[in-house]
Amino acid sequence: MRGFVHTLLVEDEPNMVRTLAKILERRGFRVDSAANGAEALPLLEQSTYDLLITDLNMPVMDGMQLLREMQTRGISLPTIVLTGHGSIQSAVEAMQLGAGDYLIKPCDPDELLLVAERLLELRDLRREVKHLRAAVRRSNDHFGPMVGKSAAMRDVYRTVDAVSQNKSNVIILGDNGTGKELVARTLHQRGAWADKPFVAVNCGALSETLLESQLFGHRRGAFTGAIEDHDGVFLAASGGTLFLDEITDIPAALQVKFLRAIQEKEVMPLGSSRSLRFDARLVAATNRDIEAMVLAGRFRSDLYYRLNVVTITLPPLRERRDDLEVLIEHFVEQFSQSYGVQPRQVTPEAMRALQAYSWPGNVRELQNVIERAFALSVSSEISLDDLPLSVRAPIDTATAAVLGDSLSLGDLERRTIAAALQRSGGNKNEAARLLGIERQRLYRKMEKYGLT
Repeated sequence: MRGFVHTLLVEDEPNMVRTLAKILERRGFRVDSAANGAEALPLLEQSTYDLLITDLNMPVMDGMQLLREMQTRGISLPTIVLTGHGSIQSAVEAMQLGAGDYLIKPCDPDELLLVAERLLELRDLRREVKHLRAAVRRSNDHFGPMVGKSAAMRDVYRTVDAVSQNKSNVIILGDNGTGKELVARTLHQRGAWADKPFVAVNCGALSETLLESQLFGHRRGAFTGAIEDHDGVFLAASGGTLFLDEITDIPAALQVKFLRAIQEKEVMPLGSSRSLRFDARLVAATNRDIEAMVLAGRFRSDLYYRLNVVTITLPPLRERRDDLEVLIEHFVEQFSQSYGVQPRQVTPEAMRALQAYSWPGNVRELQNVIERAFALSVSSEISLDDLPLSVRAPIDTATAAVLGDSLSLGDLERRTIAAALQRSGGNKNEAARLLGIERQRLYRKMEKYGLT
């Protein structure tokens, strides 16, 4: 028998409950019980069960009424019906209402376990078929590793497809979390040099000295700590693609040297008097308004025009709502595989919350939210309770309209953070977990809004 199986046993005879529960628990089932259908319904709505075992003849609400109510409320799970010798016709009727099989009381323990295992295997098979069909359907919504079917993403696919056949320099524009590096990698993978190096460097993550060394290389003894020669990323990417993230963070002093490298296709490592040739496609990316920076004199116009042969603009997730469902399915499939579990169903309530949220962190935030549900829960479903507080209880624009036009996005964010802090009793670690953000980010937001 498989591992943890959450089972609801609906039976009005205490001795029968004890006997069946003992049989099931010895084989790894976790068993809850209810004395009749009326007691069972709230449990079915509040918890996620893998299996239902119900008697047909019970007071208050019998098994047949329970099945009808489940059908009305959209509750579906593998169900075994227990019946006496004289009620086989009722058992057949129960199967027409969704029950998977029936057993005549008193049932054989081995037969009960065998039927339970068969129904659970059938459920898993149906889920697998459903996800395979969804995967086939989603294949039309993918472009290599990129996911989306919206008009905006189709425009991105067409540009990537065209540019991947040459080595034109590219600038990718988009907010944090929209997938700029993924686009750069797709450009590389679809080109004729896919087997050549793809080298990525974040220009905003290093000091000026380290960035210069990282980009252009250095020779031993060029500066304190330079104990051996280092080629730099231009040379390392030669023949392939060099991805420069946060290109606008390159200091002004380095922009001249950077421009010369692009123009001449050669670099001079620190501490060297000899230039070295390289041949790599340059893909730059930024989340800033680079044209405004050029106009303001904070980024060289000649460098910008050298880089900006082709521009690819990635829309924020809030502007590509058509892609939400397929992205959710994609991440559910991805984390099902990485966590080694069956694909999970997203409950209607959770899906509504995911679709209503504004996703300031874009696709990366959505990916983190789905992984969080896999990391913190062993349920076969992703429910509303598996989502961070910021996602499952946002103050949407309709609420803002009720509260008044003066309520800004900052007001909404402040209220959401305050609600998380109140719910956690002031525990900042727990509040950050509820909001689905890092603790340091929570501290910055608290300071910004004067929350203590």
